[in-house]
Amino acid sequence: MYVMGSILHVLAEHFYSAKILLYTYLTEIFQAGVPLNIITNIFMKKNNVNNPKVDQLQQYTTDNSGEKLTTNQGLKINNNQDSLKSDDRGATLLEDFILREKITHFDHERIPERIVHARGSGAHGVFRLSKSMEKYTKAKFLSEAGKETPVFVRFSTVAGSRGSTDLARDVRGFAIKFYTEEGNYDLVANNIPVFFIQDAIKFPDLVHAVKPEPDHEIPQASSAHDTFWDFISLMPESMHMIMWLMSDRAIPRSYRMMEGFGVHSFRFVNSEGAAFFVKFHLKPKLGVHSVAWPEAQKISGFDPDFHRRDLWEAIEKGTFPEWDFGVQIVPEENEFDFDFDFLDPTKIIPEEVVPVEIFGTLTLNRNPDNFFAETEQIAFHPGHIVPGIDFTNDPLLQGRLFSYTDTQLSRLGSPNFHEIPINRSINTVHNNQRDGHMRQQIAKGKVSYEPNSIGGGCPFQAMMKDGGFASYGEKISGTKIRARSESFVDHYSQAKLFYNSQSEYEKEHLQKALIFELTKVTIPAIRERMVSQLNFIDKELAQKVASKLGVEVKILEKPNGSIPADADPQSLQSEEREPETKVSEALSMANTIKDSIKSRKIAFLIAEGFDDESVSSLMNKLEEQGGVVELVAPEMIPVKGENGTTFMPHHSITSTASVCFDAVYVVSGENSTHHWVQPDYKNGVLDFINEAYRHCKAIYFGNHTELIYDHTDIYTKKHEDYAVILEENNSGDQNFISAIASHRAWKLEKQRNGMK
Repeated sequence: MYVMGSILHVLAEHFYSAKILLYTYLTEIFQAGVPLNIITNIFMKKNNVNNPKVDQLQQYTTDNSGEKLTTNQGLKINNNQDSLKSDDRGATLLEDFILREKITHFDHERIPERIVHARGSGAHGVFRLSKSMEKYTKAKFLSEAGKETPVFVRFSTVAGSRGSTDLARDVRGFAIKFYTEEGNYDLVANNIPVFFIQDAIKFPDLVHAVKPEPDHEIPQASSAHDTFWDFISLMPESMHMIMWLMSDRAIPRSYRMMEGFGVHSFRFVNSEGAAFFVKFHLKPKLGVHSVAWPEAQKISGFDPDFHRRDLWEAIEKGTFPEWDFGVQIVPEENEFDFDFDFLDPTKIIPEEVVPVEIFGTLTLNRNPDNFFAETEQIAFHPGHIVPGIDFTNDPLLQGRLFSYTDTQLSRLGSPNFHEIPINRSINTVHNNQRDGHMRQQIAKGKVSYEPNSIGGGCPFQAMMKDGGFASYGEKISGTKIRARSESFVDHYSQAKLFYNSQSEYEKEHLQKALIFELTKVTIPAIRERMVSQLNFIDKELAQKVASKLGVEVKILEKPNGSIPADADPQSLQSEEREPETKVSEALSMANTIKDSIKSRKIAFLIAEGFDDESVSSLMNKLEEQGGVVELVAPEMIPVKGENGTTFMPHHSITSTASVCFDAVYVVSGENSTHHWVQPDYKNGVLDFINEAYRHCKAIYFGNHTELIYDHTDIYTKKHEDYAVILEENNSGDQNFISAIASHRAWKLEKQRNGMK
């Protein structure tokens, strides 16, 4: 075993740069009988080379393998099956301290969940700087090309509770904690670049509106109800965000296939004191992809942990999620060069106007050891910054700077939440903060104040040249006022920009989403007011939605209902206005497709008597390109091929559905086909294929599958369909791979659903 371990270490060293190849080698070694824990330990150790955060966490990590059971005080337990009683049928005794400790701890295991972003999933990783940004910022982790910084990323849905589904139509959180040498830096981002509101004072109203209605606590993790749309229909500043929320961006295929945005404008400050406005962007290497709304609803039933499982499995398999990380940069002197105010968090800077400058790669390469200790207890805050990064006067950002710390105090129960291992800075904390619940740091000495002479003045303040933080010296003049800037009173131009930038099928999906949501609204006046708001964005959109809701599109004299008591209502009404940038290609997911099947899940519909050679050949081709093959059989029993090859299926036809996969292969083999068309399985396999067809997925029929093909909806199609492949020539395998790489045949959605 020692020799085998040494060989594994050599393999890990040699193949570190080719993680997938290494994973393949280790998988083969595991199949040869090497225990999984040895393989995992070596593989994960190599993934975390030079990760000081993971090294720090190890001192707080325990492993129960081979250990004796103990109490929380370290006392070994002899009997964990029975409580202490006065007789074997007698009363339980109060002195049973083992029972009391166990039950008491259990009773207090839950902590308050986050009010928003309660449901989430996270992973460790690394940010690698590919291009120095020291021209713009003095932040050390952005100064030296090649520098790597450990990170922890938490993805989340916003509205639902911790126990809700991953596939709700919702914004996704994309929060990143950078463990830099200068302290923790948190970029608390979303997968949508704008927000519903312009000022943080409206945030409680927004969240109260979208949460389950307080009288009956319905619905869960859904915006399709009266109070949300009542609020939104009176808030035209939300219209841009609504376009994003009703688009397919709100139902991503995977966390690994969605963008990240800092939402707000921030500042970079360089070593000379010059400042630049920046907006953060993360662009997935796999492209930006979604599922269909009917598909999302069904996934929520079959696998409500779909995104969480997808992220975990991808990392476990060595298919590490990656994003290009960059910024849009605007020199301070160009602040007013746009037809909008970029301090307004409901606005974007079109990439055609200011391109994104990519300067690094974010890679997630290690799953947490304990979900609660890491993913649940991690505490983000936009106010956790480092020298070289600073804030702007974005009024939503300014409110977040207060709210996040306040939330952590409530949720984690102590001002010492920064001492929880996952939240600790990798550089040692030195200050005069003391005591509080669950204090862990033991600060030596009798001094806990500054200035002091007893402690020699320690800890010293740091000069700026030594990394001491100093806020940017922004020039400020004005009158204290509770009001909205006139430059923020433009509510429709960028909603138009987003809608006009969508492909035809994306527009249709957005229309259907609005119809679905507003159909759930029980008050006709709210539906009518909302479609009348849409009329300021696109008149055809408003008419199409209104026609399905039984309401009229009317002219709203005062569409903005968010008016201070003494304000002139007319002064805060936004007129319909065309944006200077008419279309932005970056806003359509159709323009992000990558020529890759990496990590795509392909269902092989396989049964007894399959064609060994064709199945093995295609499986190898797919896996060589990073595809993930999962076998779906009539039952969860081994299936044997014509030449004796035996596979254990991953799923039975009754335990999964096509919505859990990216593509479908009906495997070759006359006997396999005959097995599938037996009465017990025929309806199941046809439903599986027909559903995949309606959702525009790539489908490949192997040889001798005519008995299945002829009974599917595909048999009656009259259109050319590049994503339906028949194994009639040598190009079938490659055509299938190309169709998977295109994600979906969305342009054929009407034809595939009998609408054209």
